[in-house]
Amino acid sequence: MSAGLIVVGTGIQAAGQFTIEARTVVQKADTVFFLVADPLTRDYLTRLNQNTVSLHDLYETDKPRMQSYVEMVDRITSEVYADKLVCVAFYGHPGVFAFPAHEAIHRVRARGIYARMLPGISAEDCLFADLGLDPAWTGCQSFEATDFLLFGRTFDPRSSLILWQVGVIGDTSFQANGYDYKRGLKALIERLKQVYDADHKVIVYEASHLPISRFRQDWVELRQLSEVKLTAESTLVVPPRIGAEPDPEMLAKLGLSNDKISRFNWRLDDPVIRMSPA
Repeated sequence: MSAGLIVVGTGIQAAGQFTIEARTVVQKADTVFFLVADPLTRDYLTRLNQNTVSLHDLYETDKPRMQSYVEMVDRITSEVYADKLVCVAFYGHPGVFAFPAHEAIHRVRARGIYARMLPGISAEDCLFADLGLDPAWTGCQSFEATDFLLFGRTFDPRSSLILWQVGVIGDTSFQANGYDYKRGLKALIERLKQVYDADHKVIVYEASHLPISRFRQDWVELRQLSEVKLTAESTLVVPPRIGAEPDPEMLAKLGLSNDKISRFNWRLDDPVIRMSPA
């Protein structure tokens, strides 16, 4: 391979979700930068290529995350500009919640240098599999929790709602000793209560990092959410509040009738779309 940048994902579970394509790139790269969540994946990368460099040292307590991200991009691109083939391995999918990955590729391509991103298994992929949620059933809306609140995102209670990073709402810096999420969580609950009943069941989800451990799936009523312990990896899944009825005008425009749209006419009481505690 010639000089350039290839960004890969290591998946959610330690080393086990690493693709063959990503492994090949890591082995052939001149330099491998990484930002991963567990020591097993770190050690796996080091065995594949001895020229590995962690980006985690750019995080510092109370340091703005965006500053750390920009410094990561500077470190990555400077190596690429030295006419090297650089691989960067990010936890999960490298294009999901990974500003440095996108920005590094943008800068490198702007100079006419080859850059590519390879897909990886994200927390969303694990969520669909673990909870039995098919986004085609009722539709699926996905927002980062702080963004959801700050910008008053519009959503449809007839579809599933996924809110990421509910344990770090409002956090803009790195907190080595954890983050006090209570204020942000209170604001989120108040927002959701404007649309959902207080007894509406929601799910706190966390993917498993190890094949031998179980994913987290805590079902609670919305009013009880403030009592649940959250982490930076916690995701909130809000099932639909009401079912959807087809638009008669659109049925006519499409030349359809109710008896011909069973594939799309899901109901909340259909067993196939009822998520339930496993």
